[in-house]
Amino acid sequence: MPNATSFYCDNSKGEIVMSVEEYEALRLIDYKFLTQEEASVEMQVARTTLQRIYDSARKKVAKAFVESLVLRINGGSYELCKYRNSECRCGRCCLKKDKIYQGDN
Repeated sequence: MPNATSFYCDNSKGEIVMSVEEYEALRLIDYKFLTQEEASVEMQVARTTLQRIYDSARKKVAKAFVESLVLRINGGSYELCKYRNSECRCGRCCLKKDKIYQGDN
């Protein structure tokens, strides 16, 4: 889950909502520098689905910046690992191939 769920500008003129899946796609590709293939495995979706989610997220961020909109992260269809720490055995949020994947950031 994101550390912050809303991003404001000084003179907001509205709001746009980004789903948690869209946030996760941006986090994995643009922050963690995973390939789309790696990110799709991490999110357990098809690469084409990941591409659609990622494209939507990028458009929302751009629109929020250009139009001075509040960007709110909320909703979506996702499941969090119940452990979300080093006890996890799901293989998605633990140590993998010399990279650390954290389910919570």
